[in-house]
Amino acid sequence: MTEHVPVPEELSGARADAVLAELLGLSRSAAASLLAGGHVQLHGRAVAKSAKLGAGDELEIERPDARDPLEVVVEEVDGLEILIDDEDFVVVDKPVGVAAHPSPGWVGPTVVGGLAGAGYRISTSGAPERRGIVHRLDVGTSGAMVVAKTEHAYTLLKQAFKDRTVEKVYHAVVQGIPDPLQGTIDAPIGRHPGYDWRFAVVEDGRPSVTHYEVVEAFGRASLVEVHLETGRTHQIRVHFAALHHPCAGDLTYGADPRLAADLGLTRQWLHAYRLGFTHPRTGERVEAVSPYPADLQFALDALREGRV
Repeated sequence: MTEHVPVPEELSGARADAVLAELLGLSRSAAASLLAGGHVQLHGRAVAKSAKLGAGDELEIERPDARDPLEVVVEEVDGLEILIDDEDFVVVDKPVGVAAHPSPGWVGPTVVGGLAGAGYRISTSGAPERRGIVHRLDVGTSGAMVVAKTEHAYTLLKQAFKDRTVEKVYHAVVQGIPDPLQGTIDAPIGRHPGYDWRFAVVEDGRPSVTHYEVVEAFGRASLVEVHLETGRTHQIRVHFAALHHPCAGDLTYGADPRLAADLGLTRQWLHAYRLGFTHPRTGERVEAVSPYPADLQFALDALREGRV
C-alpha cells in the first residue's frame, strides 16, 4: 500500500526520520528503517533519513510488510469504557496498554479498533488508521481521551487542540516533593541525543510548557496536578525527570525501582484525569473526569496510609 503524506508547515526543515516519526506515530528507529529500506520517496527518489524536508513536500510511503501495520483491527478492548457518548464525539476512558491508533511495531489493542468493535461509527477525517483521532495518549498512560464522530467535530476539535483551548489536566505521583510546590516548567523537548526511544530537555527542542501544583505530599513522593499548555510526547515525564522528580514507576526516565516495587507499580504513575473543551456544535462547556485505575489507586493508598 502506498500512502501520500504531505509535510506540514510546522515540520519544515526537520530531518526526514523525525518528520516520518511525527506524522505516522512511529518510533524514530522504525521511521529510520522505512527510510533505509527505500520505502519513502520524494519526487521519485528515495529519501535519506538525514534529508531536510520542506513544507508541502509530498512523501510517497510504500509499506513493506505483507500485513499492513496500519490496519485497524476491530475487536473488543477490555477496560475501554465510555465517559461521554455524544452524537458529535465520544470520550473514552483509555486503559493502560492500549494505543490510540495502529502504528508500525505496535501489535496490541487500539482505541480506534475498540470503538469499532463496540459498534461506534466515528469520523472519516484523518488518515485511515487514525480516523476521528484529534489527540493521543501514550500506550502507558491511562485516562480521558476524546474521539470525533462527525467531520464537523473532527475539524473543530482538532483546531481546539492546536489552539491550546482544550483543558488537559493530568494527575501524577512524582518522587520527592517539588520545590516550589506550585510552578511552571518551560523547557524545550526533543529526541534524546543518546536514546532513540527517549525524549529530553534539549536546547533545540520544541517549546514545551507544563504547569503543576502539589496536591498532597507524602515524603517519598507527591501527588501533583498538571495542566499542559503544550502536548509533546512524554512531556510530563520528561519535565519532571529534568527536575529530578520523575514519575513514580517510570524506570525509563530514572525512577527508583525500589519505590516502584514498594508501590506495586509496573508503569509510570500518570493519568489523564480531566478533559475540558467547547462542544463543537452547541458551544457549551464539556468536561469529562476519569477515575484512577486500580493499580494507580493502590499505589496512592499505600502512600496515604504510610505503608511506603
